[in-house]
Amino acid sequence: MATRSTEAVHSEAGRGEAGRGEAGSEWCKPGLLMSALGNRHVPGTGSPMRWFFSAIWLVYLIQPVTALFQAHRGVVWIACGLVITVAFCLIYVPALLYSDTRPRLSLYGLGSIAVLAALACTVYGRHWTPLWIYVSAAAGMVLVSVAGRRAALAGIGVIGACYLFFCWLTHLDTTNTLVVLLPVLLIGLAMMGFRLQSTLLRELAQARETVAKLAANEERLRLARDMHDLTGQSLSMITLKSELAAKRLARLPSSAERDAVLTELGDIGRVSRQTLHDIREAVSGYRRPTLAIEVITARNALGAVGIELDDDAELTLRSGTFDPDAEAVLAWCLREAVTNVIRHSRARHCRIRLADHRGELSLEVTDDGRGLAGQDPRHPKGSGLRGMSERLSAAGGRLSLGWAEPDRGLRLTATIPA
Repeated sequence: MATRSTEAVHSEAGRGEAGRGEAGSEWCKPGLLMSALGNRHVPGTGSPMRWFFSAIWLVYLIQPVTALFQAHRGVVWIACGLVITVAFCLIYVPALLYSDTRPRLSLYGLGSIAVLAALACTVYGRHWTPLWIYVSAAAGMVLVSVAGRRAALAGIGVIGACYLFFCWLTHLDTTNTLVVLLPVLLIGLAMMGFRLQSTLLRELAQARETVAKLAANEERLRLARDMHDLTGQSLSMITLKSELAAKRLARLPSSAERDAVLTELGDIGRVSRQTLHDIREAVSGYRRPTLAIEVITARNALGAVGIELDDDAELTLRSGTFDPDAEAVLAWCLREAVTNVIRHSRARHCRIRLADHRGELSLEVTDDGRGLAGQDPRHPKGSGLRGMSERLSAAGGRLSLGWAEPDRGLRLTATIPA
């Protein structure tokens, strides 16, 4: 019997080594993928060279600036022209570069350079009409970010019309008008294409990152299952066999050697039980939810039912940077809140934000659905909301419910000490 038990343990251990070897060969792949994505630079997403390539084309403003000094109109005339030129350059470059991160501010910049171009053409004449090339380039970048492709096309058309108007106003000849009209239109369209390409590249990078995170999470879950399956049964068998051997030894006549063996068997049983407990704790840790994974899951789930999600980048950036237990509680709350939005809200839009204020982290989920219809904010109905409130209370946090807007939508806020 002892021989068969030993063979069984060795056989189980051999299968465990084989399984761990197979798991080890694949486990590194998500890590390598995440590392490769972390080192990958996405074109158009931010580089110091963008300032250089955006500003270098302003060198062509030397022609209207030269015309200022050739006009012989006086110092004030020249100084005002130089002020317009410098202001135009200082607004034009940031308007291009921040069109993706601060589109509203870039839109104000676009309006400002359009006003400066109109002012320069009106006061200083036909030499300043090429400024509309730069206005068109900025419009192609900014309007796509703010209002979309159709609005950008319409904006470039309007800028082309403004250029023709000021050519007529300044009595520019037809040949020069048409020569500059092509760059005014084509450069605006080219910048539209560049902006759309940058957007697609950024979305592709985000999709790759999402796939990598899902693959890494799936691999962690698989590793947790394998760890439990491969070692749990063997450790349970060791515990059972040690207890059985101790019982059989207890029936033998008392002696010092028997008592020593019983002590050793008791130690074996305690160590195996503790190891099994530690493995289960490790498996539980691997299965602990994170905000980054839950945001990805929420995006996919809401998109599948046609609900538009507006999520905060802080959810992914802050994931893993604070207490894991606190993050797990917020992640469970996020999962339950998204489930409520899908099942009960009848919403079209959902918004998720994470805020850090005075040592507390607040997860806010709002929608534009039915809101608090039939609900008391102080005593929420439903096992999901009650479970969420209990989790937060156990971690020293709190749950609050309210209207997202007057008589419309639900705002759910889960707050926990950071």
